[in-house]
Formats: sequence, structure tokens, C-alpha cells
Amino acid sequence: MDWSKSKSIFIVVFLILDVFLFSLYLNRHTETQQVQKETLGEKNIEARLKDDNISYGVLPTNIEKAAYISGKAKNFEDEDLKLGNAEDIFIDKNKLTVTLKEPFEIKNIDEATSYNEFLKLNVYNGASYTLWQIDKANKTATFFQTANSRTLYYIRNGLVRVHWNDQNEIIEYEQTLLEDLESFQEEKVLTTPLNAIQMLYNKGLLAPNSTITKVNLGYSTLVQLTQVFVPTWEIRVKTETGEEKEYFVNAVEGVVLDLTLDTSMVEEVEEAVEDAMTNDKEIDLEAEIEKSRE
Repeated sequence: MDWSKSKSIFIVVFLILDVFLFSLYLNRHTETQQVQKETLGEKNIEARLKDDNISYGVLPTNIEKAAYISGKAKNFEDEDLKLGNAEDIFIDKNKLTVTLKEPFEIKNIDEATSYNEFLKLNVYNGASYTLWQIDKANKTATFFQTANSRTLYYIRNGLVRVHWNDQNEIIEYEQTLLEDLESFQEEKVLTTPLNAIQMLYNKGLLAPNSTITKVNLGYSTLVQLTQVFVPTWEIRVKTETGEEKEYFVNAVEGVVLDLTLDTSMVEEVEEAVEDAMTNDKEIDLEAEIEKSRE
């Protein structure tokens, strides 16, 4: 190995990573300052939501603590796959692309339960995925992996995307899968769902006359390079005009997340690190978590 060339690659990659982590720090610092500006004389969040006619239903009250979890991307092997309805299987490390021999008819593409049989019969560990999004324009549906019945939000190494034809028949799908998922570190005290809603309100993300339709706890990526996942509040909002929006708040630190943006920002960095580093070099997960908080 050309050590001089490898050293240059490491320097460039980690400089990019440092810039990314510093931008996260600035965002978190700004949000913390906003919360600290709240004074005792101001109205509490319930009153302010009421004034703006922002409603919400019963919020989860039985989830006070949760642990980070960690896992790794599964590299598929031929012997893992016994897919009887597969005409063509293409394996690219941790990504699986399958073309079906017999198209699978979906009776109602708008109904989540319509996909359950397909996942069970045609997808490796299909029961570990849940429907997230249906895109009729592009004839696709996206499923996110779950862990302990909680959704892993926008994690590119834990999803299934199916494609259907004009007859509403699934003809192909792609899959990635996380394995060896387990709790990492001790359980953390979580910010409450109402505090998570307050973070959205303080950032001006909740328009007047909106309805909060769903609040769930799942996981999102904390440190892309290490596959560590942090408890995350998913908050669904329906605006006055009927538009559906989704927001995410880090349930440990109370920080509003932009998950799709975070993924796009680090994807090239992650791939560069994977190419530059070998399996002989391990990443200290705890050190990376502490670094992300700085």
C-alpha cells in the first residue's frame, strides 16, 4: 500500500467529516440557545399551541427511557437467498436487486396490509419491514426496517423499495438489511413528546390550524460511519390545506433532524471512508457518539 497516498485520503475524508460534525454542533447550539430564551413569564407550550389552533391527540406517556442501538449492514450471499419467485438476483455487497419471475398483484396499492403477503413470500426477512411511503407517480413503495417494533427512519442500509407495473403488479425490488442489532450503552432519559413538539414550534415548523396526527418513537442514524442509531421522535403533521408533513426530533438531545439532508451530505464521505479503510481499522463507537455531541 502507498502509505503517502493513503494518508492523504484519510486527511481529506476526515476534514470533510469534521466540517459536517461542526455544522451539526452549530445547529444544536443555536437550538439550545432558543430554548434557554424561554422565560417563566411566557405562556407554556400548551397555551401557545391552543392560541394557534394547533391540536394533537393522546401523546405517548409510557416511554421515558431508551438505549442507542447499533448494527451492521448485511452483505448478502447466494446461500442466504431461497427466493422461489426470483427470475434474476443481483448482489452488490449489501444491496440486493431482485426481478420477479411471476409479477405479484397488489389488490390495493394504498393499503399497507396489501403488501404484507408479498414481503412474507418474496423478501428475505420480509417481516422486519414496515410500509413508509407510496409513490404512485413513480410506481414505487418504500419500506423501512424495524427493530423491537420501532421504525428505523431513512437508514439506507435498512430498507426495501418495490416497483410495480401499470397493472399494479410488483415486478422488481431492491433490499438492504441491518443485522446484529442490539442495545448500545445504557438507556437514556428521553425528552417528552410535548417537548419535541415544542422544538418544532420554536423553529416555526408548525403552522397555525395544523393537526399533529401521529407521534411515534423510532430510531435514526446518529453517526453515519458507525451505524449507531439514536432514539428519535417521529411527528406527523397535517396542515390546514391538507398537506402531510413529517418531522423528526432526536429524543435524547431534543434536536430537530433533517434525515434526508443528513444522508445526502454524508453519503459520499461514507463511501470514501469505506474505500480507504480496511477491516483492520475499527471505529470507536463511544468516542464517535461523544464527538457528535460536542
